[in-house]
Amino acid sequence: MADKLKDTGTISFLEAAVKISHTSPDIPAEVQMSMKDHIMRRTRIQRQTTEPASSTRHISFKRHLPRQMHVSSMDYGMDPPAVAEQPTSIGRIKPELYKQKSVDSEDPKKEAAKTCGKINFTLKYDYENETLTVRILRAFDLPAKDFCGSSDPYVKIYLLPDRKRKFQTRVHRKTLNPTFDESFHFPVPHEELASRKLHLSVFDFDRFSRHDMIGEVILENLFEASDLSRETSIWKDIQYATAESVDLGEIMFSLCYLPTAGRLTLTVIKCRNLKAMDITGYSDPYVKVSLLCDGRRLKKKKTTIKKNTLNPTYNEAIIFDIPPENMDQVSLLISVMDYDRVGHNEIIGVCRVGVNAEGLGRDHWNEMLAYPRKPIAHWHPLVEVKKSFKEWQGRAASFDSQGSCPSPKPPPTP
Repeated sequence: MADKLKDTGTISFLEAAVKISHTSPDIPAEVQMSMKDHIMRRTRIQRQTTEPASSTRHISFKRHLPRQMHVSSMDYGMDPPAVAEQPTSIGRIKPELYKQKSVDSEDPKKEAAKTCGKINFTLKYDYENETLTVRILRAFDLPAKDFCGSSDPYVKIYLLPDRKRKFQTRVHRKTLNPTFDESFHFPVPHEELASRKLHLSVFDFDRFSRHDMIGEVILENLFEASDLSRETSIWKDIQYATAESVDLGEIMFSLCYLPTAGRLTLTVIKCRNLKAMDITGYSDPYVKVSLLCDGRRLKKKKTTIKKNTLNPTYNEAIIFDIPPENMDQVSLLISVMDYDRVGHNEIIGVCRVGVNAEGLGRDHWNEMLAYPRKPIAHWHPLVEVKKSFKEWQGRAASFDSQGSCPSPKPPPTP
């Protein structure tokens, strides 16, 4: 009954408005039509709001409708009725907070890559006595390692790859800008200078615990500034480090692939400057080569053991049968091992070659594929074994006796 009264009132209001528009000749026809349309829209909205409440099933459907359709973005040609704004998780998102978080997340990376002050040293080579003189002058703007806001710095000096001979400066107490002014002499033939690296490690002395490493400097090219005939002053940034970098040595091997035979030949030629693993200052190295296919080890082969040497020569060939269609799935993990008669054999260092390898390992593999039937030899630096390498080495399972990658077609016979 109330609905009927409302409808009647609305119609009478509409008729009155129309009569007023007719009796007002000053009002333009366009304005009159717009007033009529506006009143009709209000009438429709009021009628819609007085309809009986829909069932629970329809309410549930309407609740999910905005998620399925962008209803708010539709243009119905009229202003929707005002609805109280409900707080949602989307409405509470503040982009500026996320921007701040992204900036903060970069801080650890920046701190890890930042320098830890500078160090000043000089180099000079005595051609007559074949001696390289390294003079540590000073360090500047070192980080504070002690609670008092200072450090007790000193410097260790190596001429890599030889780590047996090392020198160390005096400790300077409670300073971040120490002046050392100490000279150290390394006997080294002139023809070896090109293959040597100067390694400076800066430490903070601690009387009651382990000394903290501040950072390090590695000068790859001793002739970077001059020919060393006269004393040359060099400034270098001290790079952040938590432990001394260890030079594990290098290995030279060649790769050769015969597509028609499906045969990959890796020839281990020699190693140089391997890390000493025994008390005697030497190692008993051998090389183990693992064939990996999609991260799984299929087969492994190894060379003979060379006793008491850090520069072994092998010239031994290791052959794997791999079909051409599987060459993009395999890689080789080359591990230089130290043989131990009593305990476990230790890994000196590793390198990897394959399509998915990094740096030189990938380039060497691609060069082999680009020049089939031709041995391609390169030196590869050894690196510490990573967790991924350990996982691959631990995944020994039951494979076919030939050790070749599973493939629908066997490799053709040569």
